[in-house]
Amino acid sequence: MKNLFVGNISFQTTESELRAAFEQFGEIDRVRIMTDRDTGRSRGFAFVEMPDEEEASKAIAGLNGKEVGGRVINVSEARPKPERIGPRSTYAGSRDSYSRPRDYTRRSS
Repeated sequence: MKNLFVGNISFQTTESELRAAFEQFGEIDRVRIMTDRDTGRSRGFAFVEMPDEEEASKAIAGLNGKEVGGRVINVSEARPKPERIGPRSTYAGSRDSYSRPRDYTRRSS
């Protein structure tokens, strides 16, 4: 099983359009267009799961840099999602990473 990242898709591209583009290279298990949690609008990228690794490699080679839905898409093997330790651990510059309690007992002269 290979999970493919599809970037730079049009906000109007549907899952069925992506499925049609990838099916020419082999069997598709799942297509997921990522949407904004608040608006429900496409975020401009998707994931396509293909059970056969050889077919997935052919899809990457055949579709990366090709036009789908009026936009040139980027297709690559998806990287694993980073493990989240706490609610703020993945945010750059979270307070926990750089601040510590102030010592108000010392006074500057």
